[in-house]
Formats: sequence, structure tokens, C-alpha cells
Amino acid sequence: MKGDGMPDQLKLLTSQVISPEITKAEPPDTAAEALDRMTHAGLAQATAGLSPSVLGEAWTDWVVHLASSPGKQMQLREQAMRDGQAFLAAWLGLRPEDADPDDVPDRRYADAAWQKWPFNVWSAAHQRSWRWWQDAVTGVHGMTPEHENLMAFVAGMISDSTAPSNFALTNPEVIAATRAESGENLMRGARNLAEDIMRRTGKAPEGPQPFEVGRNLAISPGKVVFRNDLIELIQYAPTTAEVRPEPILIVPAWIMKYYILDLSAQNSLVRFLVAQGFTVFMVSWKNPDSDDRDLSMEDYRESGVMAALDAALAITQAPKLHAVGYCLGGTLLSIAAAAMGRDDDARLATVTLLAAQVDFTEAGPLRLFINDSEVTLIEDMMAEKGYLSSDQMAGAFALLRARDLIWGPAISNYLLGARGDAFDLMAWNADATRMPARMHSEYLRKLFLNNDLAEGRYHVGGKAIAMADIRAPIFAVGTEDDHVAPWRSVYKMHLFADTDMTFVLTSGGHNAGIVSEPGHHGRRFRIAETAATAAYKDPDDWLADNVASDGSWWEAFAGWLGKRSGEPVPPPQMGAHSGANKAICDAPGTYVMQR
Repeated sequence: MKGDGMPDQLKLLTSQVISPEITKAEPPDTAAEALDRMTHAGLAQATAGLSPSVLGEAWTDWVVHLASSPGKQMQLREQAMRDGQAFLAAWLGLRPEDADPDDVPDRRYADAAWQKWPFNVWSAAHQRSWRWWQDAVTGVHGMTPEHENLMAFVAGMISDSTAPSNFALTNPEVIAATRAESGENLMRGARNLAEDIMRRTGKAPEGPQPFEVGRNLAISPGKVVFRNDLIELIQYAPTTAEVRPEPILIVPAWIMKYYILDLSAQNSLVRFLVAQGFTVFMVSWKNPDSDDRDLSMEDYRESGVMAALDAALAITQAPKLHAVGYCLGGTLLSIAAAAMGRDDDARLATVTLLAAQVDFTEAGPLRLFINDSEVTLIEDMMAEKGYLSSDQMAGAFALLRARDLIWGPAISNYLLGARGDAFDLMAWNADATRMPARMHSEYLRKLFLNNDLAEGRYHVGGKAIAMADIRAPIFAVGTEDDHVAPWRSVYKMHLFADTDMTFVLTSGGHNAGIVSEPGHHGRRFRIAETAATAAYKDPDDWLADNVASDGSWWEAFAGWLGKRSGEPVPPPQMGAHSGANKAICDAPGTYVMQR
């Protein structure tokens, strides 16, 4: 029946139950499996995509081992008594509430108002409670490290949700603002909350925005010179009289829009590289929909990286190019580069990996939730629509840094009624994309869950690949505060590469550390080159041996590329005169506009 709103899986299940012919044709467990998938999909909606069994297993491990650890129990009771006595004494004014010298300064309580009674007592009590719960779920004899880390993360997340800074009546900054403005801040906050709810539900009217693609974002001049069902390839116009003969091909992650590397004019990596005399090409990924559910990792390699590489070299007539991959795009580039090396394809002059991992055993907080149960739940959640929605991904990443991405903005927007000034990176962050079901499943299972790429089980063209097959020199960048691709995980490329490798560790996080334009205040970076024949050095020793320099790593990167490029030549034409690589339209193209 058309228009009944019945999910496809339920229709399948119903037809199998009532139709003897179909029942005979299908395996006997098809109906049961369809019911299970539909149930799991509904469960995923209720749990924001988190598998209850992941937390259940960790909680059971903790409870069982804590119950059989009387020494740990005694320690926790003693600590709770000391914390309770300290709270009572501070509340009654018997002694001041002094900060624990071992505590890391908490930015939430940095304002001077938090040092006055009773706010100092509440903030200190919350910090003690946070520390107690961390001690309670860690160091339990016999508990697995994976479960211990997960319980510590969850305990910290729950504790952060109860922080006195999150509530109007216990936050002195909110109280002061409410008194000064006679409650206008709360009225503005209520309007901000209503606007955000309407925006999330798709009911907010579309109006002019401070930042818009093509107006003040992604504005570097260029042409779309190639298009297929998965990518548009942008060639940027030269700004110098001569350019290096080897073009640069940038492969961004498809979990984000490409213009993270071409934000506003003052902080665009594209614009910077073009100004240094390079011809730059950029992949712009299609935002997939239900029709793209069967796109695979191999499709992204062939129709994405390899198709773009072929087009860029055909247009410039260069024998080689510099390939740059960011985040998941860097992982895909490493796969493509390894396959090219295996097959004696020597068209890569260099390979640059920006905050990109090839080994996923230490992939940050995300790794805590990835097991068979979680991946299966995500697969069932994607089954009906054929993709993972942008909201689902954004929510998962927000949980990883709830203090900064959930509670901090909530306090500012809804309690203080202060909308922060819009900026380009924030606008880009809100412009999320979807992930096709098959590709996302392969990514989670092959890379995250099984770590096939690092352990030699990943196949391209029916044959295994290894990072040691990459022949071109590698430039890898990690960022100090990266919660998506921790820099020590990025550093692991040293374990697999069999070529000269230059590693950069820069200040900032996963995004802000990469978007680190020259002149940006407070930026610093470390850099060191490791020859292919050099002995391995662990990341802590590497950190100790390399002193940080002030400034942007972009300039060091341009110098590194320049040393591995030919002498400047006249710029190539913008696209081919005819055929598949003829200029189609102006940058930023059409795929980046898809919502």
C-alpha cells in the first residue's frame, strides 16, 4: 500500500509472514532476522545509536570485580568520608575550601565569582565527586582495560552533566547576569532554545546567514573540471606567473564538506598553497542519499581518489603529483597510495596525511564504543534509509567533548542568552554530510573493528596491501588536542612506512590544528624528518627530542613540497579543451551545495 509510512523492513516481514510462496522461497530465518533488524533500528533511535550491550558489558565487569575487591571498597569508603567531611567543614565555614594541588584547573570555574561562598563549596564538591567516580571505576583488580576506559568516560560524562555551572541557580555568572539584566538573559536564552529546536526539526525559516558557501566561504577562484556520480574535482586558478610542475591533489574526508581547507580568504590552505606557486586540485564529495546505499570503500578509492588523480595529471600533463589527504580522506589516500606502490604505479611525488590514521587500536574515545554489537546496531539503523544521517554523526562527536560542545554552548546560549559571534569554522561544522550504509559499515568493520589495514588484511583488487608499499616520501601531521585522531595514533605511521617520513605535531585540535594559517596567534609546532633507514623512536621520546617553534606548520609544509618539486613552469590551462576534463562550472561547484 503506497503512502502508508510502513518501513521497508516491516513490509518485508509482513509479506513473508502472510505469503506462503515467499516463505518457501526465502531462508527460514529471514523473517526473524528482519524483525530483529527492525527492533535494533528502533532501539538505536532511542539510545542515540549507542548499543546498550556495550555499556552493559562494561558495567557488569566493573560491578562483579568491585564486589570481589574489599580493599578497593574500603579505599572508596574512606575517600568518600574524607570528601564528605571536607564539604561539611567548608559549608559551615569551619575552614576554607582549598583546591586540591593535584587537580587540573577547571575552566568552568575560572571566574572569580566561583571563589566565593557557597559557589566555591559547590564547585569543589563537584570536582571531588568527579575524582571519586574516576577512582571508583578505575584501578579495580581484574577489570579489562577496555571496560575500565569506557566506564571512566561514561562516569565523567554523567558527572559533567551534574556540574553546578550547568544550572542557573548554582552558577554565579548566570545569577549576576540575571540580576544585571532583570532576567532578559533568560528570555533571550528561551528564544535561542526555541530557534535551535525549530532548526533541528527543519521548521526554522531559511534566511540570510553570516557565512555562506560561495559568498564568503569556499571562495578561492577555480573551475570544476571533472564530475562523476561521486565527486566533483575543482582546479584552482593560479595567482603566480609560474607554478611548480607537480600539481597538488587534496582528498578531504567525506564526513565533512571539503571547504574546511578553503574557509574564508584569510585562513584557506588552498589559497595559501596557490600563492606559494602550486597548482591545486580539490575533491568535493557528493552528499550521498538512499540511492547511494551500496557505495563501497573501493568505490570511494576508484571513483574518488583515482579518478581525481587521473584527471589532474591529464589536465596538467605532469608525470607525478603531490597527494594530500585529511582525516578519513587521508586514510583512503594511504590505501590508494599503498595499492599504487604494490602495482608499481609511480605517479605520486609525495604523500601528505593530515590528522589521518592507518592503525585504529588507539583511535581515541570513539574506539571505546566500537565492538561487534555497536557496529551491528549502526548497520541496522542505516538499513532502512541507506545512510547514516548527519545528525547521528554530529551527536556522536559532540558526546566525545560534551563539556565544550554540549554544556558550554548550552550555558552561553540558553542561560546567559549570548549567541557567540559566528565564524567560518563554526559555519562549516554545522554543514554536515551523510555516510552511505555499505561504505560506513566497511569502514567500521575493516578499519576500526578488525584493524585490517594495519595488520595486512585489507585487500584492493583482490590482493592485500601494506603501508610499506608506499614508495613516495610521507609528510604526516598530528594535532596536540585531537580527540578524533590522537596524535600518537597518527604517529604510528612510523611503524608501517618504509620510506622517508616527516612528522609534524602542531597545537590545536582535529580541525583548528590543521586550519593553522600563518599569523594565527599562539600557534606552535614541532617537526622532524625520519629517514627510511633510521631506527624507530617512540612518540614520547620524539616529543622530548623536538622543540616547538612558534608559527604555522603551513610554511614548513610549503618548503617541504618545494624541495620535492621541479623548477617552476608556466601555469597549466584550467581544465582540458574538450572531453571529460573540460571545465564544467565555476568553483565551488554543485556537490558542496547538497543538503
